[in-house]
Amino acid sequence: MISYPAILTEDKTEGGYTVEFPDLPGCITEGETLDEALSYAREVLTLYLESIDSRKLPIPHPSKRNGKNIHWIEPDKKVGFAIWLKINREEQGLSQTKIANRLGVTQQAYQRFENPRKTNPTLSQIVKLENLFGREILKP
Repeated sequence: MISYPAILTEDKTEGGYTVEFPDLPGCITEGETLDEALSYAREVLTLYLESIDSRKLPIPHPSKRNGKNIHWIEPDKKVGFAIWLKINREEQGLSQTKIANRLGVTQQAYQRFENPRKTNPTLSQIVKLENLFGREILKP
């Protein structure tokens, strides 16, 4: 599944935490506790990815950041699945029609897989997609 690096900053003066996604301009949230900040981070990431997808904007690829204040955040499973699928298909230069044909489904059915609001693949379809892309979808 897809995840994005988030920079977690503790406000030692006023308390609380700020979470910012460096790969996603304007994708920022905060929480009073660490758990609250991380929960809100997942929520804001999910909404951000849904928003850019619905507006047909390019989906930024997660950078490979590491460090003390970096936390890897996954969006909601449905959104993460759809975004992962779209990014991997585009990386391999495949059209939705080609993937649909290889899966034995219509192009319209495949389009729903890449739509965060409509995706609902069966487990056997997920396994077929993993075999097609040569990658596990359900692992981070």
